[in-house]
Amino acid sequence: MSAPEYDAVTVGSGPNGLSAAIVLQQAGLRTLIIEAKDTIGGGLRTAELTLPGFKHDICSAIHPMAAISPFFATLPLQEHGLEYIYPFLAAAHPFDDGTAVALARSAEQTARLLGVDETTYLSLIQPTLRNWPLIVNDVLSPLRFPKHPWAMAKFGMQALTPATRLSQKFSTREGKGLWAGMAAHSIQPLSHAATSSVAMVLMTAGHLSGWPYPKGGAQSIADALASYFISIGGKINTGFTVSSLDQLPAARAILFDLTPKQLLQIAGSRFTALYKWQLKRYRYGPGVFKIDWALDGAIPWTAEECRYAGTVHVGNTFQEIARAEQEAWRGKHPKRPFVLLAQQSLFDPSRAPQGKHAVWAYCHVPNGSEADMTEAIEKQVERFAPGFRDRILARHTMNTAAMQRYNANYIGGDINGGAMDIRQLFARPAIGRSPYRTPAKGIYICSSSTPPGGGVHGMCGYHAAKQALKDVFGIG
Repeated sequence: MSAPEYDAVTVGSGPNGLSAAIVLQQAGLRTLIIEAKDTIGGGLRTAELTLPGFKHDICSAIHPMAAISPFFATLPLQEHGLEYIYPFLAAAHPFDDGTAVALARSAEQTARLLGVDETTYLSLIQPTLRNWPLIVNDVLSPLRFPKHPWAMAKFGMQALTPATRLSQKFSTREGKGLWAGMAAHSIQPLSHAATSSVAMVLMTAGHLSGWPYPKGGAQSIADALASYFISIGGKINTGFTVSSLDQLPAARAILFDLTPKQLLQIAGSRFTALYKWQLKRYRYGPGVFKIDWALDGAIPWTAEECRYAGTVHVGNTFQEIARAEQEAWRGKHPKRPFVLLAQQSLFDPSRAPQGKHAVWAYCHVPNGSEADMTEAIEKQVERFAPGFRDRILARHTMNTAAMQRYNANYIGGDINGGAMDIRQLFARPAIGRSPYRTPAKGIYICSSSTPPGGGVHGMCGYHAAKQALKDVFGIG
């Protein structure tokens, strides 16, 4: 009998599927990526969604985690066409009185913007900044004994604390508001344990590397990863939907860049009853409602800081943001949603025709929501940028169902591959010796439903591939 054509197959070409395949191919294995769509990328895709010449990121848009990814840092992605753009300010946060606070490149500059909370901010973020080189590989890994336990313990004491509790350290509206906007990226109530971890990591990333995005669109990250993978001998097949294991070519290891729901459908018959029970109980979090706008000019923000930021957190005070996130988690639609907005064309002219702008935004909604949040989102932006609506030339919207149709991993519109609360922060997607290994020999899961979870960093795929190399091929 002839040997199989491939040693390993990765199903799905999101950042984690691409990363897993690269690690396997780097180890000398013959590796194939299979992608259901005609183009690779998963959440890293760019298209003209509104009008010709306006390039919109369909899913992921701003990439602080890619900039600090330990795995991406080892790859020659610039040689394969990836160029990051760094806005003057990583993020801005406007208030109703026309002022704003911002996440600037340095911690000291950010702290000065917070007035009397300057010392509070520095005492909160500087220990993590100093220790980041020691803890980054443990922060972006499955639960394990850290290489630098004391440094990791200092981070963990803050990171595992609810954002509501740490917000009490701040005495100003500005400090509390900035903190709320960062923590709300966790897509859960700010009263939940570990919501501070998301804020800490995003702020650290902002001060270490900024919040960049790739020139030309998010697709550029996927294209660079794929180009490198092919350059070292890998192969990619697109336009092929996998619905059963029988459709896959023979291989010693198969890695799925899919969430538990799809994994059960494809390979469930090979799993133990206990593992299937755990996957069926896996919980998905709130979804998103997304809008892309083609604008006749830049957004006329009242606060000047917002005009220099790649990202704007539209949500006003800590209390208002916390209320909106709590409502979405409980199945309600916030009247004043927290809106995450990206305005890449301010700094990347290739995104829109001259003088025009392409803008991306979303808010959190209950999982599976069919509500149209266009009016609520646009009212929030208009609130801080009077005249915004007058500049809209066209819009494209996606509710949770449209998000899932576009990317099957976004179950009910959940872009994180499952709720990232304390129950599923480490035990993703099931409790076991390895979160990537399934009970079926040679079958692994490498999506954001495994640690360290959502975000464009490739670390889920990296760790899953390392596990497969060790288990199946005796490498590492």
